Amino acid sequence: MKLATLDDGTRDGCLVLVSRDLGAILACDDVAGTLQEALEDWDRVSRLLAAMAERLDHGGAAGARPFDAGAMKAPLPRAWQWLDGSAFSTHGQLMQLAYDLPPVPSDIPLMYQGLSHRFAAGHEDMVFPSAADGIDFEAELAVIVDDVPQGVSPEEALGHIRLVMLVNDWSLRVLGAAEMRTGFGWVQAKPACSAAPVAVTPDELGDRWKDGRVHLPVMVHYQGGRFGEADAGCMDFGFHELIAHAARTRALCAGTIIGSGTISNPAYNVVGSSCIAERRAIEKIERGAPHTPFMQSGEAVRIEVRQRRGSLFGAIDQRVVVAGRD
Repeated sequence: MKLATLDDGTRDGCLVLVSRDLGAILACDDVAGTLQEALEDWDRVSRLLAAMAERLDHGGAAGARPFDAGAMKAPLPRAWQWLDGSAFSTHGQLMQLAYDLPPVPSDIPLMYQGLSHRFAAGHEDMVFPSAADGIDFEAELAVIVDDVPQGVSPEEALGHIRLVMLVNDWSLRVLGAAEMRTGFGWVQAKPACSAAPVAVTPDELGDRWKDGRVHLPVMVHYQGGRFGEADAGCMDFGFHELIAHAARTRALCAGTIIGSGTISNPAYNVVGSSCIAERRAIEKIERGAPHTPFMQSGEAVRIEVRQRRGSLFGAIDQRVVVAGRD
């Protein structure tokens, strides 16, 4: 099943079903008005939505209309919680080697709690105060859970994953480096994330959903060409393990979003990277200094996952706008 949130002028939008080919939508406000409402009553609501989705996919749903990505918000325009992991060790190792950073633990997931009260739509311009702050994209996958009890095991956590989504975790790298030195974590360096318009249930992935991982490449296009196409299945910790880590000492409420961190592969010289910072780290290691600049006003990035049927989540296709004067 595929779900999206139609922008109806309210903060949380209106929940709609989306056909598998991303060709049509169907309002489902008689079942659940918003995605958050659906997540809080998932066992009941999902059965009703699945029956409606079956009719939509077979052309028998009265009231269906064309899908328009530009009319959609993020699947969850605001969430109770955004917990972002760093589940790809290659990314951390490259950054550590390039900038002589201290080693990080490899036996537990890395995770921070970021801004959750706003997720930008995948088509809207992103406004930043200054290009001097080091504007960077980060292609990630994420999962949305229902209510997760404290102390859940990784095996039990798998059963709490309700939806998978595609995220651009925007970062301001110059500010991030300064904030990391304080030891208090990120605030200014982590503005709102963006999300592709469609969230999907894990069964939509077929055999590409395995071991709490999505075994598909995530394509990043930047500066008119392919920037990266790293396999999201190369996570050192699966989403179920990230959830169990987050829930060790607290319960997670329905609508919590758990991110994978920047997608990165050991074969980065073949598949490329999912953020500029990693490309710069590789350049520093191999050429002595970084050469790829961070994003400037007017530049755009496109992030997408494709299957045989076409785009899985729809695309994140965004332009940077610098509001201040540099």
